[in-house]
Amino acid sequence: MLDPIVNFITRIFHWIGRGVGFVIGIILWPFMWVGRWYLQRSLILKAVLGGIVAVIVAMYGYFFYVTQFWTNFNPDYPAALVDTRGTAGAGDPVTPAAISATVGGEPAPTCKPSAIALTSADLIDFNVNQNAWISSMVLSKVGLLGIEWRNTPFFDNKAAFQLGINQVMRRTTTELVDTLGRVRGTSQIDQNLQNARTNLAWSETAWYIGWRGPTRPTPSLYREAIKNLRDFNDSLQKCQSTFDARADNLMQFLDRIAGDIGSTSDILRQRIEASDAGWFDVRADDRFWFAYGQLYAYYGVLVAARSDFASVIAERNLTTLWTRMEGQLRASLDVQPWIISNGNESSAFFPSHLATMGFNLLQVRSNIVELRSILDR
Repeated sequence: MLDPIVNFITRIFHWIGRGVGFVIGIILWPFMWVGRWYLQRSLILKAVLGGIVAVIVAMYGYFFYVTQFWTNFNPDYPAALVDTRGTAGAGDPVTPAAISATVGGEPAPTCKPSAIALTSADLIDFNVNQNAWISSMVLSKVGLLGIEWRNTPFFDNKAAFQLGINQVMRRTTTELVDTLGRVRGTSQIDQNLQNARTNLAWSETAWYIGWRGPTRPTPSLYREAIKNLRDFNDSLQKCQSTFDARADNLMQFLDRIAGDIGSTSDILRQRIEASDAGWFDVRADDRFWFAYGQLYAYYGVLVAARSDFASVIAERNLTTLWTRMEGQLRASLDVQPWIISNGNESSAFFPSHLATMGFNLLQVRSNIVELRSILDR
């Protein structure tokens, strides 16, 4: 009685096995054909082709390494600024503990350098020296069989994080050039800051060869921006440059940051509305890590701004509110899910990490708007 049933089940599994084998055979056939072709070639051709394959494998191995391992990632990196904050603002005369240089027999004047410029230089250094700049790497540009990495679940998180930081650096250097690094209407643009802004405006994906021929890769320009910012600070420390730490300049700087954060929160909102695929939304991770990179950079920049505008913040009684904003920024950096999910907000199984990040962005923006409104009174 059981024999027909057993035979039927056996046949089913037999055909399933043959079907699986057929599919695997189709997948492996190109590789088997290439292998047979390779074995029939001459020794010299084998060596050349083997070398090319070895180089490609090594490049992908390096690409995998730099995209998966983040060097010196530390959400508490602004701690050193807090310890040396003081009460003087950027550009204010200070008395060093020991003065060796003299001018005409008198101690050389010394001014406080800008913490914003220092933090910006350090963040760019973190992006292109301590870590490899991924967006301009040739394998990043090639993608996965021609598909951009951001459209796949692989190798795009760190690149998005770096681009988020870079967005903040572009915004910050623009504000340093236009308002903070000059006395409005009465002084020229500082050349070091102008050079930094120009260098950071370079394409984020430039390699050694572009559509128009040989070009400069992105990291080389960004490394020059580091030098530009540090040269500005050296000049400021010698009281040869300007940092205009006025309340209206701080208010405008906060306006620009609030607008930048608001724009990113809108990008997250659009992605939330476009998909609720949960763990399977391959575009959610780059959105999340871009926003995270912005918060990571703005945390340092705003801690630095508190140092550069120390007198303004003290005069307007902003210390408590500023401290609260810094605390919220730092708390938002604790959200580091291993896999990003863009699920329905009411789902019990697919969390919405984009909604969490959007809430953190809007919370920080709300504090910045409140600070701005107090400065405007």
